Order: sequence, then structure tokens, then C-alpha cells
Amino acid sequence: MFFRFPSSPAALLRRINALEPRVRQLSDAEIRKESLSLRYRARCGEPLADLLPESYALVREAGQRTLNMRHFDVQILGGIALFNRSVAEMQTGEGKTLTATLPMTLYAFAGKGAMLATANDYLAKRDAGWMRPVYAALGMSVGVIQTDMPPDQRRNAYHCDITYGTAKEFGFDFLKDRLLLRKISEGKHDFIGSLLDGGMETEGRTPAAMQREPFFALVDEADSILIDEASTPLVISAEPTEKEKQQAAGFAWAAEVAPEFISGTDYKYDHDKREINLTAAGRQKVRSKSGGIRPLTAIRLQDLYQFVQRAVLVNRNYRRDEHYVVRDGEIVIVDEFTGRLGEGRKWKDGIHQSVEAKEHVKITFETGSAAKVTVQDYFRRFEHLAGMTGTAVSARREIRKIYRCRVVRVPTHHPPQRIQLPVRIFRNEKEKWAAVVQEIIDIHRTGRPVLIGTRTIDQSLILSELLKPHGIEHNVLNAYQIAEEAEIVAAAGNSGKVTVSTNMAGRGTDIKITDEIRQLGGLHVICTEMHESERIDRQLIGRCGRQGDPGTYRQYLSLDDEILKTAFRKRGTYVPPLIGTVSVRLFIRAQRKIETKKFRDRKVMLYHDKERKKIQRSMGQDPYLDAAD
Repeated sequence: MFFRFPSSPAALLRRINALEPRVRQLSDAEIRKESLSLRYRARCGEPLADLLPESYALVREAGQRTLNMRHFDVQILGGIALFNRSVAEMQTGEGKTLTATLPMTLYAFAGKGAMLATANDYLAKRDAGWMRPVYAALGMSVGVIQTDMPPDQRRNAYHCDITYGTAKEFGFDFLKDRLLLRKISEGKHDFIGSLLDGGMETEGRTPAAMQREPFFALVDEADSILIDEASTPLVISAEPTEKEKQQAAGFAWAAEVAPEFISGTDYKYDHDKREINLTAAGRQKVRSKSGGIRPLTAIRLQDLYQFVQRAVLVNRNYRRDEHYVVRDGEIVIVDEFTGRLGEGRKWKDGIHQSVEAKEHVKITFETGSAAKVTVQDYFRRFEHLAGMTGTAVSARREIRKIYRCRVVRVPTHHPPQRIQLPVRIFRNEKEKWAAVVQEIIDIHRTGRPVLIGTRTIDQSLILSELLKPHGIEHNVLNAYQIAEEAEIVAAAGNSGKVTVSTNMAGRGTDIKITDEIRQLGGLHVICTEMHESERIDRQLIGRCGRQGDPGTYRQYLSLDDEILKTAFRKRGTYVPPLIGTVSVRLFIRAQRKIETKKFRDRKVMLYHDKERKKIQRSMGQDPYLDAAD
């Protein structure tokens, strides 16, 4: 069972509501004076929990005065949950951004900093700018971390009362601080240290760390960041080695010959481990094809086998416009959970370089790590942690076990009116796409807006091409339209609008509809395939029926969907079941099977990470800087 509100939050809500008439009579100057008084009491040691009613009453009044947005009672309940080390599940349109101001302000009173982690730079800047008047009315300073920000500005942002930024930037700055502090302690100017100074060291001045000690972090889209991206390593690379030319030759040659290797003859593929192993015939083929090629003579035969195995794996499993895009001569990973580009991320173990070789772009190198931390490990360091998302209940066990956070389902302000239409299952993708197109045509004729979710970029483009012969004007939203995302989403609820999107339309987006559209039945969402995580499906569905608005959604499935192939492939072969024997339960079972496997993988990673740290600390090493590879 997930955590439900006990009587104490209801009692706190009554106390906060009872304070509202008095707070409403205060002048703006008196509001700020009350806030300063709470700050003084917090820094004198009074427990923050004792200050919660007064603090939340002040924040609510500040929101009303500056933004004309009064926190609903359910938002107050959400704020109480966030204060008590919980992940609050709040439905789309229920005001998570405004709710966040409650715990952020209260924890900021302690003077140790309060950090809010979002999914990308745009959301960090948008949310901080939107809520800044609320904080300013309470005498609070707000900083925003952006990717290209220089160190001095970053330090100033981190030393504000409240700091907005992305999990990625927070993690990288944590690593830079550790490298900087090591440089100071060792009294030397190494290559990495000089790169990280960025003008921080001036005459007569000692470099200072950017971040403060981890105190409170509030994670937006918590299930995505704390679960789906938990194992994502944030790595600062060390100096390049002398083996770059040899490695480049190996990757390039392997990419060229990989298509000639035949499954079952030259290699065997382990579907569970997603590994390629060359057979004796495959190794013989490597030897015969590499013989006499000068750049390869300096490479060990065993390493050549590894180059080929990686190249074959990339050919099988890594597809352009699904797993990555090529942009400005670089490989950029597409995040499978958000549909957005994973800027700065790279696949490990030579996979990224193999993809670069396959696409004939400049090969970058795994040159060793000067510092490394996972997203999971970074947020586990905080004394106080909380999160917000529209989908967390299904991940409650993992969130509680790994982060010691409860999951609290916050009630909606208005009763939901979202209607699920019957699931439709087809024999193959061709039949499914034809039915999807017909439903789009039918709904479009009524004037209702339609949002269609696709699993990959490639599928969004396929559907776009299928719509063109029918003369249906539509927008496509995928990782190639980052700059236009806000504009496309803003228009997606208008009359007659059709929007084809990857799952990037499932998070951080708020599609608003007019009274006219409400009368017609609201936004209609079409899910064209079930994702490997139920939470991604729920995020997409949550785009309709926001704040009590009407809305409908329908799930389309086919027997050759990727989720069935992944879950039920045996000995490398997937045999589709007969259409008459299939129900949606088969797809749900496949989804749960995949989710369970990924959960186990994350538990194993956490265990090995703990053991590694224990060993390194016993040896007097820094687990983030020493032997990071």
C-alpha cells in the first residue's frame, strides 16, 4: 500500500486555513517582516515542522498577491507531503509548480539552500521565473543554473536561498567541486583543475566550491529522474590517451565489416543480456578480413573481436531516429522515457563510439574518468529529499527502498472526467496504423483536438506521412523540434488541432483547452503503442482531462509491437500469438515483466555501488574521483 494522508496533515491544513484571515490583513512590508521572523527562528534552531503552518500561510498569501494564484487545499496537502520526505503524485494540471513554493520556502528558511531539479534548462528557467515574484515577496533570493553558465555565476546561483536547475547540471557541479577541493588539498595545478577554474582563482583569492553541503532537494518528474535515469552516469573525462588513432581505426573498420557477419553462423546473440559473442567461424572471419590492414596491425586480436562484437550489436539494436539522432556531426542520445535529447550523455563500453563509426561522424573517445557519479547516488546524499510527478504509485516500492521516500497520492481539486475508450488490438502494425489514421480523421471532423503519442521519432514521422494524403494538417513534436516545443504544445488544445508526438509530450507539458472544446468533449489522446513502463503511458494519457476538464483516450496495440517481442522472445525468436487468443492482459503482463527486470538491474547496480564505495573508503579513496571507470 502507498502512504495515505493520516489525520495530522488534515489538522495542519485546518491550522493553515485558520491563519489565512490574519495574514490577509498584513501589508506587503509586514508579510516580508513575518518571513524574516520565521527565517530567524529557523536559524536559531526552532524545528522547521513547528514553522510549517505560519510559513505555508505566508506563501499562500504571497501567491495570491503576486500571481493571483491562491494555493488550493489539495496543493497545501501536497506541500505537507513534500516537507515530510515524500514523492507527491499530483495529476496533470494540478499545479505542481505552485505547490513546490511551499516546501522550498520552508527549507530555505534554514539558510542551507533549497534546490529544485527539473528535466531540462527550459523548465528550470521557466519555473524559476514564474515563481520568482512569490519568493521575492517573502524576501527570498532565487538562482537558476543553466548549461553554459560560467563558474562565478553558478556559485552565486547556488548561494541564493533557492536554486533551480537540472539534475545533470547539479551532478556535474558536484563533481567539479570535488575535483577542485582535491586540487586545493594536494596543492597542485593539474590539467582538469585548470579547466575547471574558469577564472575562479584570482590573485590573493582561494577558489571556493560552487555548491553548499546537500540539504534539501525537490525533484520534479521524480519517477523519471530518480528511477528511469537513476543509473545514468555523470562523467567528467580525464586527459586523452595516445591510443586514439588505433581505437578510431578499430571502430571504423568494425563498422564497415559488421553487416557481413551473420547471426547463428558468425555470432550468437544473447537476448537477455543483449550481448554478441563471436563463434569460431566469426573469429576466423575477423582474422581473414583484418589481415594486412596497416592501421589494425598494432591492435591485439582479442581487441579486434571486441570491436566487431560491439559493431554488430549496434547494427542490431541501435537505430537512428529511435535511440539517437545525428545533429551537427554528433550523436545525441534520445531519452527513451521522455522522448527528449539526452544532451551530454554517452553510452558506455564503446557503444557510443561504435554508433559514431556507423554514422561516419567524428569518433570521440572513452579516455578515462576524472570523476563520476550516478543520478541515484547524487540525490541519496541529501539530508532531506522530496519529489513531484503525475506517476509514482507504481514505483512506490523502489522509491521507498532506495530513497527512503514515501509515495503520497494527492487528491485532485476537481473530480476527473477522463474517459477510457475500449482498447483496440490488431494483427500487425500496418493494420494498426490504418485504424489510427481513421480515428484521427473521425475525431478531427468533430473539431476536437487530437494528440497522438508514438514510441519513437521514426514512428512519429511514419504517422505524419500517413496523414498527408488525407489532407490533415498537423504538427510533429519530437526531439528535432526542441525550439518549437512550447509553441506546439500551447496550440495543441485548439479547435481541430492534430499533434503527433513522441513521449516528450508526456512530461512538463500542459495542454489547455477552451470552453468550446470542453463542450465538444475535450482533448482526445491516442496511444499507438504500450511503453516498457506503465508510467510513460500514464503520463501521455494525463495530457487530457486536466483539472476536471473532459477528455478521452484510447490505446492501440498490435501483435508485432516491440513490448511483446522484448518480453516473450524465446531463443532469439518471437512467434506472434493468434489474434483471437489475445487480450490486453498479455501486453500488461509483458510490461510488468520488463519493469521487474529493470528494477532488479537497478537493485544490483545499487548493491555493487555500495560495495565499491565501502572498499574505496576503507582504502582512503574518494569513491567519486578514484577508480571511477
